[in-house]
Amino acid sequence: MSQPFAPTAEHGEDLFEVTLRPRNFDRFVGQRRVVDNLQLALRAARARGDCLDHLLLSGLPGLGKTTLAGIVARAMGSQLHETSGPALARPGDLVGIISNLEEGDFLFIDEIHRLPRAVEEMLYTAMEDFVVDVVLDQGPAARSLRLSMKPFTLVGATTREGLLSAPFRARFGLQEKLELYDPPELAEVVTRSAKALHVELESDAAHFLAERSRGTPRVANRFLRRVRDLAQEAYDNRIDGAVAAEGLGRLGIDCHGLCALDRRILETLLQHGGGPVGLKTLAVAAGEEARTIEEVYEPYLIRTGLLRRTSQGRCASPRSYEIMGQEAPPPQREPGLLF
Repeated sequence: MSQPFAPTAEHGEDLFEVTLRPRNFDRFVGQRRVVDNLQLALRAARARGDCLDHLLLSGLPGLGKTTLAGIVARAMGSQLHETSGPALARPGDLVGIISNLEEGDFLFIDEIHRLPRAVEEMLYTAMEDFVVDVVLDQGPAARSLRLSMKPFTLVGATTREGLLSAPFRARFGLQEKLELYDPPELAEVVTRSAKALHVELESDAAHFLAERSRGTPRVANRFLRRVRDLAQEAYDNRIDGAVAAEGLGRLGIDCHGLCALDRRILETLLQHGGGPVGLKTLAVAAGEEARTIEEVYEPYLIRTGLLRRTSQGRCASPRSYEIMGQEAPPPQREPGLLF
């Protein structure tokens, strides 16, 4: 079911996420290339009096795809309606949503790569011609009814762009990929979040949290919230480097920014002589789904040079042995590297 983009959550995680999300481009940190491209497209669309082209945002979880969708809709003075790919199980679900859109509205579909094929194909004509063909009845009595709708902008968010079919992907006039954040950008994110949470955050603590947040604002804000709890209860609502270190230690985050699951992945690789080890084997050993390891944990381990993905499986790097306190074996000829 679609709903306007507004801070409607009342409790817990949802309210925390909503209150920390920037509401305009001026307060959005990082992703400068993406932001510049979107602002240019917005200015051009407003000057023409047109709807913005359909927009596809891709990237790892927690980088700001939903936030950017809300910012873009506000910049156009339009309403954003939210749904997700798994929620649109049948074509009728989609018809019910888009038939109620007003002219210029934005429809945000999270996890758009999980749309059923029938729903995806119905979106083809909706995106291009703003019409949908609905089949009524079945068998010899079946007939097609064409419904017109008001011009709208579809914003799709995906963590797995490669799962979208080529015809579907080609219908997005704007396609932007969000990248992992650098520590200085994340330090700015947590500094702004700390002000919103009314907690004093020193610069060394901000950089401490940023360096251990896996390049992801969502992780940085989660760490900040947990450290804030500690500061509120024991340190007069003030977070310095020592408080940040204690807070992350309570969460099981070590000095290298690795969590317990990261270490289990590396331990599995080292137990198998450094690899190569298949993804399914890693998933079983770590007690986590293979997809989660591949999409959430691997990118950080690869980026930090702790894990290498090869054609035969995952391999540990020499630095992994050093961090895990083990002696690296003599160098050997490695299988062909993909990364």
